[in-house]
Amino acid sequence: MSLLAFFFLAGLHELERLIWVTWPHDAGWADPPWWWPLPMAVVPAVGVTLVARYLPGQGGHVPAAGLQLGGASKAAVPGVVLAAACALPWGVVLGPEAPLIALGGGLALLFRDLARAPATKASNTLMAAAGSSAAISAIFGNPLVGAVLLMEAAGVGGPQLFAVLLPALLASGIGAIVFTGFGRWTGLHTGSLSLHLPEPPQLDIGDVAWSVLIAAALAVAMHATIALGRRTATMATPLPWPVIALCTAAMAGCVTLYAAATGRSPAEAALSGQSALAGLAEDPHAWPAGALIAVLAFKGAAYAVSLGSLRGGPIFPALFLGGAAGVLLAPLPGYGVVPAMAAGMAAASCAALRLPVSSVVLVALLVGHTDALPVIILAAVVSLVTTELLPPAPRPGRTSAPTAAQ
Repeated sequence: MSLLAFFFLAGLHELERLIWVTWPHDAGWADPPWWWPLPMAVVPAVGVTLVARYLPGQGGHVPAAGLQLGGASKAAVPGVVLAAACALPWGVVLGPEAPLIALGGGLALLFRDLARAPATKASNTLMAAAGSSAAISAIFGNPLVGAVLLMEAAGVGGPQLFAVLLPALLASGIGAIVFTGFGRWTGLHTGSLSLHLPEPPQLDIGDVAWSVLIAAALAVAMHATIALGRRTATMATPLPWPVIALCTAAMAGCVTLYAAATGRSPAEAALSGQSALAGLAEDPHAWPAGALIAVLAFKGAAYAVSLGSLRGGPIFPALFLGGAAGVLLAPLPGYGVVPAMAAGMAAASCAALRLPVSSVVLVALLVGHTDALPVIILAAVVSLVTTELLPPAPRPGRTSAPTAAQ
């Protein structure tokens, strides 16, 4: 699973670079022009529609429903791969984690059947969890994140906790080794998420107070974004094909408006935000306040419509939006860039996923400094409590009727 996931991610990364770097350079532009996202959106509009209509599994679940770990299917693997290839590299504002979870779980069940191992409900759970962990371990830059994320999202506890966690943790470690080794041997890159933030000064009362306020505000904003995505998914239930096309056009329009309004590359508002977040962390001063406000508005809107209609994962764009909000608000009196980014990422990811432990572990490992851990935990908890106090968003239904192959 780890090896196949490596080449799957490497392929997505190379295709993304071809579309957003090589093709514009070959055409004589240093960066993609402002109108670039519009023709690129044709591929996800057509590709995701065809996959959802004709292939088993509909290319994966609607990301507005959050991460879904149950129901791993061998038959859904081709559709998941094709939907991800038609969506993620072409500018869709979603991440690769959901396709990786489905890919790893489906392949694990396939290998189990090839080995003629007994198929039981317990073995299905174990194999799907281990396969998913192996697949997503390296995309977060640390094998621990994958194991914790799957454990918390699965909602298991008691004796079942260790029965699922141990093979998932082992598979995550093996997956990280495979990704590291093949990355060095082949020279291919998968675009794993890692940041290089400077070591922050000692936290003070200003960092804590501002982090609490920012976490509450981001929870409200992210809740509204997820709610919009779920309403979009609900509208897509009776009319899936027109809604997918309209949402893809709306997503591309938001990215185009960002580029036209700021004069910056449309890639900053398109895609998962993985590369842009790394650049934001390395040089936050390269982003003026106007660009940060614009990317929060336009990428947030593109994220919402992508959640409700296309295929991918919700984590990476949420991390970027939280990090951008943190950089925007870092100049507040007594605040700093590192605690602001850390609190913003923790609050946004927790509001999007409702998984506080996973959000804390992920952001803590990304930041890499234990000094920022208190504000990360505080922001995640405040975000979760705030989100739980808000009116619940509608649960999205299926985006299309099941096909005969399902």
